[in-house]
Amino acid sequence: MRQTPLWQRGARFILLASISLLVFCEMAEAGNYEFLAAPQTDLNRVFRLDKTSGEVGACQYGLKEGSPTGVTLCYPPGEGARAGNSSDYALVASRHTGEGGVFRVDLRSGMMSICFVLNDSAVVCTPQAK
Repeated sequence: MRQTPLWQRGARFILLASISLLVFCEMAEAGNYEFLAAPQTDLNRVFRLDKTSGEVGACQYGLKEGSPTGVTLCYPPGEGARAGNSSDYALVASRHTGEGGVFRVDLRSGMMSICFVLNDSAVVCTPQAK
Protein backbone atom coordinates (compact mmCIF):
# COMPACT_ATOMS: atom_id res chain seq x y z
CA MET A 1 0.00 0.00 0.00
CA ARG A 2 1.41 3.37 -1.06
CA GLN A 3 1.50 6.15 1.52
CA THR A 4 0.57 9.76 0.63
CA PRO A 5 3.60 12.06 0.87
CA LEU A 6 3.63 14.41 3.84
CA TRP A 7 3.56 17.55 1.66
CA GLN A 8 0.35 16.38 -0.06
CA ARG A 9 -1.32 15.70 3.28
CA GLY A 10 -0.30 19.19 4.44
CA ALA A 11 -1.65 20.75 1.25
CA ARG A 12 -4.98 18.93 1.70
CA PHE A 13 -5.18 20.11 5.30
CA ILE A 14 -4.53 23.74 4.27
CA LEU A 15 -7.14 23.47 1.50
CA LEU A 16 -9.77 22.04 3.86
CA ALA A 17 -8.97 24.64 6.53
CA SER A 18 -9.28 27.44 3.95
CA ILE A 19 -12.64 26.15 2.74
CA SER A 20 -13.87 25.86 6.34
CA LEU A 21 -12.77 29.44 7.05
CA LEU A 22 -14.59 30.74 3.94
CA VAL A 23 -17.79 28.91 4.93
CA PHE A 24 -17.52 30.29 8.48
CA CYS A 25 -17.05 33.86 7.19
CA GLU A 26 -20.07 33.56 4.90
CA MET A 27 -22.16 32.24 7.78
CA ALA A 28 -21.04 35.14 9.98
CA GLU A 29 -22.07 37.64 7.30
CA ALA A 30 -25.46 35.94 6.93
CA GLY A 31 -26.47 37.23 10.38
CA ASN A 32 -25.95 40.87 9.43
CA TYR A 33 -29.63 41.83 9.25
CA GLU A 34 -32.22 42.87 11.82
CA PHE A 35 -35.98 42.75 11.26
CA LEU A 36 -38.67 44.73 13.09
CA ALA A 37 -42.42 45.07 12.58
CA ALA A 38 -43.88 48.57 12.41
CA PRO A 39 -45.73 49.39 15.64
CA GLN A 40 -48.94 50.34 13.77
CA THR A 41 -51.43 47.65 14.77
CA ASP A 42 -53.33 47.53 11.47
CA LEU A 43 -50.23 47.39 9.24
CA ASN A 44 -48.46 44.16 8.34
CA ARG A 45 -45.12 45.78 7.44
CA VAL A 46 -41.69 44.50 8.50
CA PHE A 47 -38.55 46.62 8.19
CA ARG A 48 -35.16 45.11 7.31
CA LEU A 49 -31.89 46.72 8.45
CA ASP A 50 -28.34 45.98 7.37
CA LYS A 51 -26.70 46.35 10.80
CA THR A 52 -23.34 47.43 9.35
CA SER A 53 -24.31 49.84 6.54
CA GLY A 54 -27.60 51.16 7.98
CA GLU A 55 -29.52 50.38 4.78
CA VAL A 56 -33.26 50.02 5.44
CA GLY A 57 -35.91 48.28 3.33
CA ALA A 58 -39.39 46.98 4.10
CA CYS A 59 -41.86 44.33 2.95
CA GLN A 60 -45.53 43.64 3.60
CA TYR A 61 -48.28 41.30 2.54
CA GLY A 62 -50.58 42.42 -0.27
CA LEU A 63 -53.65 41.02 -1.97
CA LYS A 64 -53.44 40.01 -5.61
CA GLU A 65 -56.55 39.49 -7.67
CA GLY A 66 -56.95 35.87 -8.65
CA SER A 67 -54.30 34.67 -6.22
CA PRO A 68 -55.33 32.60 -3.19
CA THR A 69 -52.10 33.42 -1.37
CA GLY A 70 -51.47 37.08 -2.18
CA VAL A 71 -48.06 38.61 -2.78
CA THR A 72 -45.08 40.00 -0.86
CA LEU A 73 -44.68 43.71 -1.60
CA CYS A 74 -41.19 45.05 -0.93
CA TYR A 75 -39.99 48.63 -0.85
CA PRO A 76 -36.35 49.38 -1.71
CA PRO A 77 -34.16 51.84 0.17
CA GLY A 78 -34.73 55.40 -1.01
CA GLU A 79 -33.67 58.87 0.15
CA GLY A 80 -31.76 58.59 3.44
CA ALA A 81 -32.33 54.81 3.70
CA ARG A 82 -29.53 53.67 1.41
CA ALA A 83 -26.26 52.26 2.75
CA GLY A 84 -24.24 54.83 4.66
CA ASN A 85 -21.12 54.93 6.78
CA SER A 86 -20.11 51.63 8.31
CA SER A 87 -21.18 51.50 11.97
CA ASP A 88 -23.35 49.46 14.33
CA TYR A 89 -27.05 50.15 13.56
CA ALA A 90 -30.26 48.89 15.16
CA LEU A 91 -34.01 49.37 14.72
CA VAL A 92 -36.30 50.57 17.52
CA ALA A 93 -40.08 50.79 17.39
CA SER A 94 -41.98 53.41 19.33
CA ARG A 95 -44.88 52.29 21.49
CA HIS A 96 -47.25 54.45 19.44
CA THR A 97 -49.72 51.99 17.93
CA GLY A 98 -50.48 54.34 15.04
CA GLU A 99 -46.85 54.78 13.95
CA GLY A 100 -46.00 53.19 10.59
CA GLY A 101 -42.27 53.90 10.79
CA VAL A 102 -39.35 52.84 12.95
CA PHE A 103 -36.26 54.52 14.36
CA ARG A 104 -32.84 53.65 12.93
CA VAL A 105 -30.21 54.24 15.61
CA ASP A 106 -26.44 54.32 15.31
CA LEU A 107 -25.31 52.60 18.49
CA ARG A 108 -21.80 54.07 18.25
CA SER A 109 -22.67 57.74 17.76
CA GLY A 110 -26.16 57.95 19.27
CA MET A 111 -27.54 59.47 16.05
CA MET A 112 -31.14 58.58 15.13
CA SER A 113 -33.44 58.91 12.15
CA ILE A 114 -37.01 57.83 11.46
CA CYS A 115 -37.65 55.51 8.51
CA PHE A 116 -40.98 54.91 6.80
CA VAL A 117 -42.49 53.93 3.45
CA LEU A 118 -43.24 57.00 1.34
CA ASN A 119 -46.03 56.90 -1.27
CA ASP A 120 -45.94 53.10 -1.45
CA SER A 121 -42.72 53.30 -3.46
CA ALA A 122 -39.61 53.30 -1.25
CA VAL A 123 -38.34 53.44 2.32
CA VAL A 124 -37.07 56.91 3.23
CA CYS A 125 -35.33 58.09 6.40
CA THR A 126 -35.09 61.54 7.93
CA PRO A 127 -31.61 63.06 8.33
CA GLN A 128 -29.79 61.71 11.38
CA ALA A 129 -29.93 63.82 14.52
CA LYS A 130 -28.90 63.63 18.16
